[in-house]
Formats: sequence, structure tokens, C-alpha cells
Amino acid sequence: MTTEFNDFETPVDAYRQKHAPKPDMTGGKRQWLYPRVVKGRYYRWRTLVAWVLLALFFGGPFLSRDGQPLFLFNVLERKFNFFGVTFWPQDFHLVAIGMLAFIVFISLFTVVYGRVWCGWACPQTVFMEMVFRKIETAIEGDANTRKRLDAAPWTTEKLLKKGTKYTVFFLISFVISNTFLAYIIGKDELLQIITDDPMNHLGGLMAILIFTGVFYAVFAWLREIVCTTICPYGRLQGVLLDRKSVVVAYDDRRGEPRGKMQKPTAINHTWQPLSFAPKGDCIDCKLCVQVCPTGIDIRKGIQMECISCTACIDACDEVMDKIGRPQGLIRHDSLEGIQTRKPWRFSGRMMAYSLVLLLIMGVWGYLLAGRTDLETTILRAPGQLFQRESGGRISNLYLVEVVNKTHHTRPVTFRVTYPGAQLKMVQPLVRVPADELAKGMLFILLPEKAIHQNSTHLEIEVLSEGVVLDNIKTTFLGPIQ
Repeated sequence: MTTEFNDFETPVDAYRQKHAPKPDMTGGKRQWLYPRVVKGRYYRWRTLVAWVLLALFFGGPFLSRDGQPLFLFNVLERKFNFFGVTFWPQDFHLVAIGMLAFIVFISLFTVVYGRVWCGWACPQTVFMEMVFRKIETAIEGDANTRKRLDAAPWTTEKLLKKGTKYTVFFLISFVISNTFLAYIIGKDELLQIITDDPMNHLGGLMAILIFTGVFYAVFAWLREIVCTTICPYGRLQGVLLDRKSVVVAYDDRRGEPRGKMQKPTAINHTWQPLSFAPKGDCIDCKLCVQVCPTGIDIRKGIQMECISCTACIDACDEVMDKIGRPQGLIRHDSLEGIQTRKPWRFSGRMMAYSLVLLLIMGVWGYLLAGRTDLETTILRAPGQLFQRESGGRISNLYLVEVVNKTHHTRPVTFRVTYPGAQLKMVQPLVRVPADELAKGMLFILLPEKAIHQNSTHLEIEVLSEGVVLDNIKTTFLGPIQ
């Protein structure tokens, strides 16, 4: 049997045209995926990384430093802990710069290594593939068995398996939601919600149930839809990736045109094509499609749905070993590397991203090193002008807020440096509790003869145990002489 081509058509082009994507005949309905599990070298590495990340996630809220949680994202009280360092709203610039550095880091990582974050470290993938998928396989069986079970009528066996699976899914989602809430309100508050009368913590219980429902819906039903539709990161790939980015790619120059293989003959025990047309290394076994958690065919090129989980690499390498061909038909490589066979090089674009990242991290480190233990805000009382006092003095009322960023109670005193100025506390503020915000009020008095303009610039020193920790600049209103 022979295959004919026109003058401008190669065997690869003809094969691609023959195997072009077919029109959607499902009426827009979701096609449930049943990805197979292949346990190759990348799968073993992903499993190790997943266990480390899971241990960090579940252990994070219970780790502490100097009596403070190592990680805390208390949005309600606007209090955040990173590695035991407390950040308050006054440190918003540090948090913003840190988030910017993280975004640049993810962008750089995507430019260089593609969507590695999604396949190896994203919580959605880690929980779905390394927790929920394993439980589903243990209860319902492998991919083909699960598919037959879903298509079968409801029997006692099906009810038992489905009920067991979804019950375990719900319990794990409940544990995840409790851990997630511990990152927001802290472990002590969470333990109080669990052990105390539920009626005293209806808000916390409702939050736990809502989070449980969200996680259950994600891992029991939404699954790959989170990666392919909901998460915006996949769509950013089209902007971030270029021909030099290292991605999970299919070597079409080596694999096309595809062709089935015959069993070994009794003469030479070698694999032979079924036809006389030239064939590539791809035998069209479709294992790379069957193991993909998002249901794509990597042989059609880079696609937004690819999460770089490397399952297709493990499946293809296993097939190549069986047919006596070298591994790497699907591998980590750039599109330029596949087409030109040139080794990967660090491009100017990657260098630019790296320099920007280093610059942002340097600024962040400088600001963090200069961060004061006490953050003070002194503002003139709103709606208040100056007041005339006895002895020819003019007074202004100020509101004071002091944030103690340390884990120890700190004494505070205030001192105004302007010549002839006096400071009098109205609402005493002499001590700031650890990790708390304290408020006070004070008067500043100036001799009227020392005022030469309606707005006089002053500087107030904030001292703790005789050491000046902060200098606050403010203005003093008074009559014009």
C-alpha cells in the first residue's frame, strides 16, 4: 500500500492534515477525563516534591518563632507574619514590593522553564494528582475501571464506591479548610473554635463549611477546569513564552509521520512499520493523551492547557524503551531547540527579567533592613485649629498611633525638638504591648511670639528606653504675627 502526495506536500504535512482536530460533536458538554497514572522518573520526583509541599502546608500554621506563628495572613486584623516577622498596614509597601518580586519571579520562571509552577508546585495540582487522584484510584480502580463504573447503572457496588470516595473527599476538604483557616486566624483561635461551644463561634464554623464546600467542589467536580478555564495564569503563557522557553514539547521532526508498529518477526526480532511509507518514531499509541490530566494532545504543539506535569514524558519514554528507540521524543526543550537542534542558551530577555528581579529584591531587602521596631503615626486632630492657652501660648491637639512590631512590650516617650515647644499628654501612652497597636492624644504648645507663619514645621522624636526609634515630621497651626 502506498500514499501519494502533491508537489508541495510532505509526508508530515499529509499526516497532520489527516489527523487534524475533529469538530466538537459533544454539543458543548463537558467530557469527563480519566487520566491514566504512569510512574516514571518524573512522577517519582513530583511525588517527592508534593510530599514536601504538603508537609509544609499542613505544618505551617503550627510552626512558631518567639511565640508567634511562622506564617499568618490575618486579613481581618490586617496583620501578616512571614517567617515570624510581623507586617502591619504601615508596612504595606514591603508587602507590595514582595508580591511584585514574586510575580516577576513567576514570570521569569515561565519565560525560562514554562509552566513548571502549575505542574509541580501549584496547590491545585499537588492536591488533585497526589492526594485526591490517588484516593480515587485506590477506591474505584484504574482509569478504564473508573470509566466503566461511571457508565454502569447504579448498583450496590457503585453506590458503595461512590459514597466512600466522596465521603473521604469531603473529610479531606474539611481538613484542608481548617488548615487554610488557621493561616488566617491563627492556630489558637482555630483550636478554640473546634473545642468550644459551636454557638459561640458561628462565624468561624460558617467559614470552615464554606471553605470545605469550595475545596470539595474543586477536587470532586471542577478539577482540570480550574487549570484550563478559571486560573488566568495559563492564558499568560501566550505572552510570556517564546521560542526559546523550555517547555514540555513533542519532537515532530523525529516523530512524524506517525505509524503503527508490527510485532517482532521470527527472523530478526525487530519492529517494522505496517506500510512502506516513511515513518517517524511516534507509533500513535496515544498514551501521552491518556495520561494528560487536562486531556490535551501534546503532539499538536504548545497549548494553553498544558501544565508541564511531565506525565506525557514518562509515558512516551516507557514506550520508546519498549520499541528500542531513544528516549526524549517528548522532552523538556525549546521550540527553537527542536527545530534547529541547537543547545539551550540564556537569552537577553531572560537576563533582563533576572536583573529586574534582583533589583526589586535588593530594594525590598534594603527597606526590610531599615524597618523600625516601632511605627508611629502622629496627625493633627481633624477639625481642630489652634487654641490659645494661658501664658501667651498656642496649642495644637494631635492623635498618636504606635505599632509595636516586636514580640515584647516596649515603653515609649515623646519629645518635641522645636525651641520653646512643650509636649503634654492628654491620653497617656507610655507602654505598647507586644504585636499591638496603641493610641493616645497629646498637646504641643508653642509661645505665640515664636510663631512666624500659620504653619510651623515640627519634628517629634519617639524614644524607647532612651533610644530614638522614630522621627515624625508634622505641622503646627498658629496665628500669623
